[in-house]
Amino acid sequence: MVVRSAFPALLLALLGAAYVTPARAGATDGIHVAGGRLTEAGGEPLVLRGVNHGYAFGHGPASVFDDIRATGANAVRVALGTGHEWPATRPSEVASIVSRCKAARLICVLDVHDTMGYGTQPGAATITEAVDYWLTLRDVLRHQESYVVLNIANEPSGHAVDADWLDNTEAAIARLRKAGFTHALMVDAPNWGNDAFRVMYDHADAVFASDPQRNVVFDVHMYGPFDTAEKVAAYLGHFVAQRLPIVVGEFSSIHEYGDPDEDAIMAFCQTYGLGYLGWSWSGNSPQYEYLDVVAGYRPGRLTAWGRRLVDGTNGLRATGRTASVYGRLWLAAAR
Repeated sequence: MVVRSAFPALLLALLGAAYVTPARAGATDGIHVAGGRLTEAGGEPLVLRGVNHGYAFGHGPASVFDDIRATGANAVRVALGTGHEWPATRPSEVASIVSRCKAARLICVLDVHDTMGYGTQPGAATITEAVDYWLTLRDVLRHQESYVVLNIANEPSGHAVDADWLDNTEAAIARLRKAGFTHALMVDAPNWGNDAFRVMYDHADAVFASDPQRNVVFDVHMYGPFDTAEKVAAYLGHFVAQRLPIVVGEFSSIHEYGDPDEDAIMAFCQTYGLGYLGWSWSGNSPQYEYLDVVAGYRPGRLTAWGRRLVDGTNGLRATGRTASVYGRLWLAAAR
């Protein structure tokens, strides 16, 4: 694949002053935000590098998490169903997913996927209904704060601006905290996740401040609208400058609604220590097979997109670093 030119020097220079390496935090329970960055319990920076796995609409083989890990990934974002758009992922299944992620030494980002495109997509769940589902998983996810990030609601509105995104997101955070969830919470942008009308961009600081734990990370999905390095840098650079944690939770090399600048996305994330998770491992519908990282869940059959994501510049194999919690876990087991 042709590699686009690097970021314009001016953009990097303007944003360089905004990047501050987070100070080592004191020990706390689980993954948390410190200094505008995602951090592990021991204070180590956590830079998510991985892929999405569409479990709700394609479980894949028993080896799927080990296969993902073998690419160099340190994280996987797993799509769960609530019973609205896709069959409900039962608590026992979620427990198994978390165990398999831990066995593969992957940080497990769990997302309620069938809120996707609410208001445009028939049958999509609301953010409120997503929280209802999370509450059924309270016992399963207890004590998993060092391994699991809760992505509250995937792409929680479609084409139209969701005027209630701010209120609904703040209410969701409040309900989860009241119910006893202390996990890092990931919040998706509206408008199919790409924040076309800058709703999350403009209100992320208010959402972050609404959480009594100040433990929220923001998730933008970079597809067609992010087709130049300038657009990528302008969006992500705003969060870096504001010291608000941001992750590119989905992106690809091509898309039917525009050509994302994947090289710029991966370069910016690497330069500024931000997480990225490519869409998606395998099992997309025939119309979207070009988004598969591997063909037919076979790890030896990387697609063109898979080769770029895994082995290309700033790819998973070169930049993925195992979460420190697994080093501590293995060391403790060896004693």
